[in-house]
Amino acid sequence: MKWNSESEAREQIKLMVAEYYHEFKEKKVPFKSGDRISYASRIFDEKEMQALTDATLDFWLTTGRFANQFEKEFANWIGVKFAHLVNSGSSANLVAFMALTAPELGARQILPGDEVITVACGFPTTVTPVLNYGAVPVFVDVTVPQYNIDVTKLEGALSSKTKAVMIAHTLGNPFNLEKVKEFCDKHNLWLVEDNCDALGTKYTINGVTKFSGTWGDIGTSSFYPPHHMTMGEGGCVYTNNPVLNRLILSFRDWGRDCICPSGQDNFCKHRFDGQHGELPKDYDHKYVYSHFGYNLKVTDMQAAIGCEQLKKFPSFIERRRHNWSRLRAALSCVENKLLLPEPAENSIPSWFGFLISVREDSGLDRNKITRYIEEHNIQTRLLFSGNLIKHPCFNQIRNSDRYRVSGGLEVTDFVMNNTFWVGVYPGMTDEMIDYMAKIIIEAVC
Repeated sequence: MKWNSESEAREQIKLMVAEYYHEFKEKKVPFKSGDRISYASRIFDEKEMQALTDATLDFWLTTGRFANQFEKEFANWIGVKFAHLVNSGSSANLVAFMALTAPELGARQILPGDEVITVACGFPTTVTPVLNYGAVPVFVDVTVPQYNIDVTKLEGALSSKTKAVMIAHTLGNPFNLEKVKEFCDKHNLWLVEDNCDALGTKYTINGVTKFSGTWGDIGTSSFYPPHHMTMGEGGCVYTNNPVLNRLILSFRDWGRDCICPSGQDNFCKHRFDGQHGELPKDYDHKYVYSHFGYNLKVTDMQAAIGCEQLKKFPSFIERRRHNWSRLRAALSCVENKLLLPEPAENSIPSWFGFLISVREDSGLDRNKITRYIEEHNIQTRLLFSGNLIKHPCFNQIRNSDRYRVSGGLEVTDFVMNNTFWVGVYPGMTDEMIDYMAKIIIEAVC
């Protein structure tokens, strides 16, 4: 085939990609009872495949024009000044926490031995950066049916070493941001919102409504395939604080002091002047390192997918809410046996999943119920770690001063033993939701 220009070639290639999608990837078979229902799945069309192709033809490979576009559009959408892509939600949590360990923060710098309040009922990578750095996670209990931190336990967890609160919003349901933020403001503590499972959730404080992830000092998101939107792998760290923004960039980009974008030299106009540490005067600023950082950047191919996903994202959120509400209404007939989820007060959740707990007085067994559901081709999941400190990874630090528990974790243990969840992702049809409800009801009746 002969093309007259590169731009013409690109457009022809992208048209062929669209044809390929419609021929081989577009779903054409309607759901029927007994078909596999995953707890989550990526939702995409030819636009994502064309964007991915466009980025591939650039062959820039690392962070580039699509990443810059996504960061600007995402920051504008969620309502923050600064947003930076990373290669996963776990990396986002790592960068968010490490930014708080920088000496530039003075007395508020988190040092080894300082404490961070969190929960054990969640995903491990909310806590891993704290442990790996040598800070001390302080675990407090949760409440049901919201499955978030019990804010009445916050004051009891406080000590002279407390520097931050770092917790996740559970499956789209936000923790009590009003009380947690009030607690952090009162005691001059950092607040990191792990927003990986709640992107698009709204929360209102004193008449002001904002997205979860934007109430604290730093928010994090994940773009792993099951999440609210996807890049395949990927994550984001966002803030309104210019000092934290600079630190986030440094820890993400090798720990360097320079802020010049990738591929641009002397953007700051001070590449060869200045005194840094004990380096020779006028040492090349591009190779000055102020922190022990990482390379956690995303590729431009991933970011290109994200640019298209972001356009669809509002419709994803609405469909998740629709599916959650339909499933909850269908299961209301078995509330005497199952504890069904409730949205947090003052919130409009962007649901990631539908949490269900087996009531202790029901005489039912969680594992038997989930086994029945799985046998009918419906995926189930537990609430991640259940109780993180019961896992083998804690064997090497058990009964040490590397962590502490404030009060009991009775509700956390209840979740570990009695709770599971099913999906409500936007690719689910009403027929799928209704079938799923039917099978869950059969499992408990």
